[in-house]
Amino acid sequence: MSSSSSQLTVTDPAARVGERGRQLPLLVLGAESDRHSERGVSCPGELPLPSDPSLVRRADRARAELGDRAFILGHHYQRDEVIRFADVTGDSFKLAREAAARPGAEYVVFCGVHFMAESADILTSPAQRVILPDLAAGCSMADMATYSQVEECWENLEDLGLAETVVPVTYMNSSADIKAFTGRHGGTVCTSSNAKRALEWALGKGSKVLFLPDQHLGRNTAVLELGMSLGDCVVWDPHRPNGGLEPGALRAATMILWRGHCSVHGRFTAANVAAARRRMPDVSVIVHPECVHEVVTAADQVGSTEKIIATIEKAPAGSAWAVGTELNLVQRLAQTYQDKTIVFLDKTVCYCSTMNRIDLPHLVWAMESLATGQVVNQITVDPQTAIEARAALDQMLALP
Repeated sequence: MSSSSSQLTVTDPAARVGERGRQLPLLVLGAESDRHSERGVSCPGELPLPSDPSLVRRADRARAELGDRAFILGHHYQRDEVIRFADVTGDSFKLAREAAARPGAEYVVFCGVHFMAESADILTSPAQRVILPDLAAGCSMADMATYSQVEECWENLEDLGLAETVVPVTYMNSSADIKAFTGRHGGTVCTSSNAKRALEWALGKGSKVLFLPDQHLGRNTAVLELGMSLGDCVVWDPHRPNGGLEPGALRAATMILWRGHCSVHGRFTAANVAAARRRMPDVSVIVHPECVHEVVTAADQVGSTEKIIATIEKAPAGSAWAVGTELNLVQRLAQTYQDKTIVFLDKTVCYCSTMNRIDLPHLVWAMESLATGQVVNQITVDPQTAIEARAALDQMLALP
C-alpha cells in the first residue's frame, strides 16, 4: 500500500509561476525533500487583497452562480473573511458529516486542511467532488505520523508478540492512510469530544492502545478521564530505533502514545495559565485537550472546540475567560460575546498557519473556477484506502 493515498487534482499541473514567467512544478504536501514541509500551489492570476471590496463582490457573485451545486464548509479556526461564506461551520468531523448529508451538492468546498478534505471525500458519494482551495493547507500533526512509520511500529509490536493485544485508535487529525491502517487492524477513529468513549471501547477489546498521532490528547484522556497514571503511558518516537523504547516498557504500558502534537496547542504553557490568573484574578481558564498535560491540569476546564464554544456561550454575563485554543476562534468568541471578557491564553499571537492559508483570494479563485466548470484542487482518496478508512470512521459512529 502506498504511503500517499490521496491525489491532489489541479487543472494546471504546473500552476506556480516564477519571477521570469518560468513554470515551477506543483509542490504537494509531503512531496518535497524536506518531509516536514507544507508547501503547495499559489493562486494563479492576480487577485486583490482581501480588504478590497471588489474581492468580496466577486465571492458573492461566484457563490450565487454556484447556488446549490456547491456546499461550503468552514472550520472554526478559519479567518473571518472565509467563515462569512461558509454554509456550515464546525470542527473537522462535524463538517465531514455535514458534507455527507448533502448528497445533492456537486462540489464540497472544504475551508479547512488536507486531512479534513480527505475525510469528506471518504464520507461523500463518488459523484461529489471535494475541493481544497489551497493545497498548501496541511496539518503538521497529521504529517507527524506517516504510513511507513506506523507500519514499522506495528511490525515491532508483532515481533514482540504484542500486536494481538493492541487496538489502534487514531485521532481525526490524521491522514487517510493512517485511518485506513486503523480500520484494517480493527481500530477506531476518535475526536476530542469522544476520545474517552473510544479508549473505553478499545480497552474492552484489547489490553493496550496505540494512540495516533497526538500524544497529548491520548495522555490527557487516559489519565484525567480514565484514571490511569502517567506511568501507564509511553511515547513511541518514530525517529528513534524501536521507538526509543525497551521491550519491557512496551509490555508494561497500557497507552502507547505516538510522538506527535499540535503546533498551536503545544505552545501553551503552565506559565501562561499562571500569568492569566495574575492579570485577571477571577478568570476561568479553558483549554483544548491537545495542550500539554501540565496546562490541562492547571486549567479550570478542558474540552473540544465545540465544548469551548458551548461553555462560553452559556457562561454568565460579566464572566472572564482565558482560552487556550486557536486565535481566530478566540477572537471570534470575543467579538460574539461582548458581555464577557474573553482573552487568548498566550500573549504571543498564535494562528494555525496552515489553516490560514485558506484565504479569500484562494476561495474566490476556487469558486470562480468551479462556476465556469473548471474543477481545481480536487482531493480524492483511492478506493481501497477509502474502504478501510471508512471502517474506522464507521466504528467511531457506532461507539456506545
